[in-house]
Amino acid sequence: MPKLYLKEYARALAGREVFIACREGVLRGHFQDIIADIKFLVRHGALTTLIHNMPNRFANQKLIKQLENRLPATGIIRISPEIDFYDAVLNHRQTMFKVLFLERRYLIDHQGNKINAITTGRVRESMEDFGDLIANVNFKGAMACICQKIEAGQCDRVHILPAGKNTIKHELFTVEGAGTLIANNFQEEFRQVQTDEEVAIVHRILEMYKRSGFLKPRTKAYLDHNRHRFFITAIDGIVVGCVEQKLIDPQTVELAALAISTRFRNQRVGVHMVKSFMALMHAHGYTRFISLTNNPRLEALYTQLGFVRESRPEYRERQAQSPDVSMFCKIDAPLV
Repeated sequence: MPKLYLKEYARALAGREVFIACREGVLRGHFQDIIADIKFLVRHGALTTLIHNMPNRFANQKLIKQLENRLPATGIIRISPEIDFYDAVLNHRQTMFKVLFLERRYLIDHQGNKINAITTGRVRESMEDFGDLIANVNFKGAMACICQKIEAGQCDRVHILPAGKNTIKHELFTVEGAGTLIANNFQEEFRQVQTDEEVAIVHRILEMYKRSGFLKPRTKAYLDHNRHRFFITAIDGIVVGCVEQKLIDPQTVELAALAISTRFRNQRVGVHMVKSFMALMHAHGYTRFISLTNNPRLEALYTQLGFVRESRPEYRERQAQSPDVSMFCKIDAPLV
């Protein structure tokens, strides 16, 4: 069960408009779950609008009435079934903060893997990969409209979610997310851990990598006691990655516990975090950087940023603590 971080994530939604769009079949198949998730958003300060295309015929009157009665704080917009649903949703308002499309599944790449977060540029480059992307052949055409809306600055965030129990809640209030996020203007911030809630989120991210065997375990008590050594990257105010500062000698600092939420892999968060960390350490007089990892993603990242895989003699003691782990070094000044 994903961990909900209500306080921090609700802060990003409070007073903001969230549009939830779902077609008739999706709404019918997940009626109770969708209502429950929308009520959850309302309780946490979001301004919600539900957009659907359920025909206004006699057989649907009971469901339509239930929506009105059970979601009194939510605007309900019915799109005629004869109108293109996605076009109508995206053009409902000139500007929209967040749009959630509830579908059969999230976006997938050509290998069948879930796409967690993607920019419009990457969407256009990968359009041919999105064959049966969400079991809805009409959605491929909608992708171009979504990109146009975002690129025109008329929509900040579009989410593609598999309809189901708690999926909206898990998409907006967890580290992992439940679907695919499409956006361009991610606001990145690099800084030291500040709050107990941020400590908890860092612990959650590190636990994911510990289970993969790429990180030694770090307890929440350890993180809390050493929070001054942990730095985070936050996107839109939400923690998505972390790195631990370990001082080796007066000139050398180790990048330890470097981890990025699976939600934001392949979005250059790692590049931003490593460069920001090194710039901050440079300002404090450190000119040599090391990191030990067997994570193929981090190995590729370090190589890209000019690190060299080598176990230098001056760091023999540190290497001995992790004898089976590769050491990567970047020396920005000659040894003194």
